[in-house]
Amino acid sequence: MGLLIFLLLIIAVVVACIMIRNNIVRHHNASVRAWSDVASYERQKIKILDGLQPLVEQYSGFEKGTLEKVTELRQNILNLNSNNTDVSQLQRIESLNKELMRSLNVVVENYPELKANEIYLKMMNEIEEQNENVGAAITIFNRNVELFNNHIQVFPNNIVNTMTMGKKAIRPFRDQAVTQNFDYRPNF
Repeated sequence: MGLLIFLLLIIAVVVACIMIRNNIVRHHNASVRAWSDVASYERQKIKILDGLQPLVEQYSGFEKGTLEKVTELRQNILNLNSNNTDVSQLQRIESLNKELMRSLNVVVENYPELKANEIYLKMMNEIEEQNENVGAAITIFNRNVELFNNHIQVFPNNIVNTMTMGKKAIRPFRDQAVTQNFDYRPNF
């Protein structure tokens, strides 16, 4: 009888470890998929930027900097690796995107006839839509990262993770420029 209880206890521990390991894998894969979505939305901007580039060239003999920002943003998006979570590269892309949007607004101010250009307006709307998609994808990515990190750090999951897979916590995306402008700083 004692041997049967001991075997049942061993089986229960093994089943629990397998379930914990499978949940760690599930949460990790969700984080990887969410990162791929972020990279995919960033890459969709390339199509818009490819169409925007000749339009900006047409109106911006003086606006060489704007054209350079379009090119730099496009290149950084192309360099974003969908298989490797590189939050610092994403932070650079988002910073370049903000600079580009400011520059495009300056171009519109300098060339009022550009405001009337339907193609330009359509592209600006598409860029805004893509920026919203990227923002939503980053939010989903950060939620998946939080779930994964929690899952590998709580007891007994941390023991199962260390013994079977050794997954490390994933760094969430944080917009440094935005957080620097907040007066409030949480104490964590």
